[in-house]
Amino acid sequence: MADRGFGRFLSVMFSGIGLLIFLPILRPQVPAAGPRHQASHREQIESETKREFLSALAAYKAQQYTPAQRELELLIKSAPSSFEVNELLGLVYVAQGKQKEANPFLAKAVQLKPTVAEARTALGTNLLTLGRVEQAERQFKRVAQMEPQSYDANHNLGEFYIQGGKLREAIPFLKRAQEITPSAYNNGFDLALALEQIGQFNEASEQLHKLINLHDSAELHSLLGEVEEKSRNYLSSAAQYEQAARMDPSEQNILNWGAELLLHQTFTAAIEVFKAGTVRFPQSAQLHDGLGIALYGAGKTDEAVRAYFRASDLAPSDLLPVTFLGKACDGASPDLAPQILSRLQSFLSHEAENAELNYDLALCLWRGTPIDSSPQVVSQIESLLRHALTLDPNYADAYFQLGNLYSERHGYEGAIVQYEHALQVNANSANFHYRLGQALARAGKGTLAQEEFAIFDRLRKSETDATNKQQNQIQQFVYTIRKSNANEH
Repeated sequence: MADRGFGRFLSVMFSGIGLLIFLPILRPQVPAAGPRHQASHREQIESETKREFLSALAAYKAQQYTPAQRELELLIKSAPSSFEVNELLGLVYVAQGKQKEANPFLAKAVQLKPTVAEARTALGTNLLTLGRVEQAERQFKRVAQMEPQSYDANHNLGEFYIQGGKLREAIPFLKRAQEITPSAYNNGFDLALALEQIGQFNEASEQLHKLINLHDSAELHSLLGEVEEKSRNYLSSAAQYEQAARMDPSEQNILNWGAELLLHQTFTAAIEVFKAGTVRFPQSAQLHDGLGIALYGAGKTDEAVRAYFRASDLAPSDLLPVTFLGKACDGASPDLAPQILSRLQSFLSHEAENAELNYDLALCLWRGTPIDSSPQVVSQIESLLRHALTLDPNYADAYFQLGNLYSERHGYEGAIVQYEHALQVNANSANFHYRLGQALARAGKGTLAQEEFAIFDRLRKSETDATNKQQNQIQQFVYTIRKSNANEH
């Protein structure tokens, strides 16, 4: 996907200084002599100075910054009050990344000609690079006041505010710039992105449609997909992500399209998108993760596990595919279980403080071990669940599974305590109430058990544990995709 970053195109161009005419930059003192000789000598000096300046300017435009700097540093000694020499020397330093050295010359140029907008813009950009934000803001605001009908002046001030995270302050200036030049793609894109990020989705959508009519591009459709999703126009969102992927089948665009399909659990379509993506980008761990989730949602657990294996092989340090493997362990074929366990145990060796990983390993071990057959494994399961709770005291599922473990070993009082802990974290889980009711009944507390069963009956109509598990997996994956997009912003 194309970069969606804010502030990519600051209008000030350090490729020229806007010099319309060459003004005499040195009026030297000349020896006392006749007027004719005096004028001739002055013209000779000014001609030589002009030649040296134009030579430096030509070197600058040819990106030969070292000789340009050398000539200008000599020239500034004889012409310290020349606007042109100060401005050009400042720009030469900027071109070499010497921002601190540039600053006094750019500031001097503004002092000499305070009404030249380009000089103030150059100084403002330099000050911003040096971290002198308030001083930079004064320069950009002054330019906008001087030239209220200038696209560049409004755009640059808008971009300045965006770079400072002040989106609401930026929007009026970006809007004004867009009114002045409606076809300005980069300003229009940043305006739409700013509107989207402050929640003005209708305006963002309107701006994007205008841009699409002028400059159709994949990144516009991708951003429009994001806007439509946040507006809850899900069909339109999926269509925009699809259009972006068809126009530019980049890894990120395919991920966005597939992720949108996953969010709405259209697994068959998502499988096709992710399969095509893995063919085009076989080394993409995220595309294999997405394929695994889609397969898992479609009930093809073994195929999902193999996709997660591939994702984990491609990104050995990434926790995400290992986490998904832990969730798929319960439905995978017995011949895949040893590989799942091996990968979980290997990852846990250097991620011991991850609560979810401890929990997943406990459940995978439990799946292949009858409770009565191996006290050592049962002890390991209990230890892993307890460690998960030490790491995350609000891990409701870990309390619940610990309660199940005690219940299967007929430790009903201990199970009741764990189920109650789970319900303190999540009181709306039908399954938690049901298992607590069972434990209470077996502990001889029939009245309390009936109360829990009644709550279970009320809650079970609106809850499906398998769906919740799948949705959590999808949300976890989509979060990584959205975070990736945000980082590009």
